[in-house]
Amino acid sequence: MNDTILSLLGYLSWTLFLVIFIAVYRTSLVMKKQKAPNGFKSDGSDSPPFGERLSRAMGNCVESFAFVGGLMLLALATNSAVITDGLALVLLAARLGQSVTHLISTSVLAVQIRFVFFLIQIGICCVWLAKFFIKFLGA
Repeated sequence: MNDTILSLLGYLSWTLFLVIFIAVYRTSLVMKKQKAPNGFKSDGSDSPPFGERLSRAMGNCVESFAFVGGLMLLALATNSAVITDGLALVLLAARLGQSVTHLISTSVLAVQIRFVFFLIQIGICCVWLAKFFIKFLGA
């Protein structure tokens, strides 16, 4: 298994973990009669602060998958994992760091740290995209 596959598997597993965590969290609120089963907004904005952060952390994973997952899948589909392997695990670590920071706090410092983790992911994806253009278009 190469680093791209491992990173993609980790990214998908983390996203699924967050979805399950939301389900367990919301079920506990319903069981404690703190919320009605049909009383949740999809963005978590009507939940206690942790529930809102949890929903946004999961949403961030889903939103980023279009470019993060897309590039890793492109690498695997075109036998070009050599492009993504070197930074795939760094990207996964940045994704995990962004999510965990989001879950812990929304302080100014935490938001800045989260943004750095996001920029790392964007930077890696830009590098990968440039390498794909060079490989496939000979730029």
